[in-house]
Amino acid sequence: MLTATYILVSLSVEQASIRMSLLAFQKYMQMQLRQQSRLSLAQLQYTGDWLNRLYQGGYWRKVEMYLIPAIRQATPHADGLLNELNGLNHAALESINVVQQRAGAALDSSEQQAEQLCAAIDTFCAALLQRLEKEERELFALARKVIVGEAWFAIAYQFLAHDARAHEARRGKAQVLPFVLPASGTPADAAETPGIAGTAAADALPAVPQPLRAQA
Repeated sequence: MLTATYILVSLSVEQASIRMSLLAFQKYMQMQLRQQSRLSLAQLQYTGDWLNRLYQGGYWRKVEMYLIPAIRQATPHADGLLNELNGLNHAALESINVVQQRAGAALDSSEQQAEQLCAAIDTFCAALLQRLEKEERELFALARKVIVGEAWFAIAYQFLAHDARAHEARRGKAQVLPFVLPASGTPADAAETPGIAGTAAADALPAVPQPLRAQA
């Protein structure tokens, strides 16, 4: 069905945008952390803020808001796969908790902290990237099997209404772009603010502290 194909292609585009954000954030933070001899409380808070921002952005995806509810309505046999997806979300959330706990405890700075922070970021990104892959490989295939007829048209209408609301909300605002590496020689405060493209969560969240800087 053409409507189903349109919907799944639209979701794949959304997945690609989020994947780009995660990979760019991971690469940027790894580059920054390699330069650190010590970490400050502000640096830990900055990392925790962005991990939380990327995590919360996932709940505004069309997959979460429209496709998964349609699958739940269409079949009672999707709980196993949906529980696996939720488990990957939980793994990502645990990584955020590790960073926030360290910031809250205000632990003494050390080289080991930088290594642990880098490991937490890697775990976070790996979990969400695995979820995206599982959604595209298994969830989308399941949707094609169990969602039929008018249900696809209902989802398409929801997509159009969602896009219209998002467009209206962004009017008069600066567009939030995916996380991109600052250009060489660009001051930190002039660099693009990282985020998730086209999500209401990204538009609603306040600005976060400046990128990590090496501390003497």
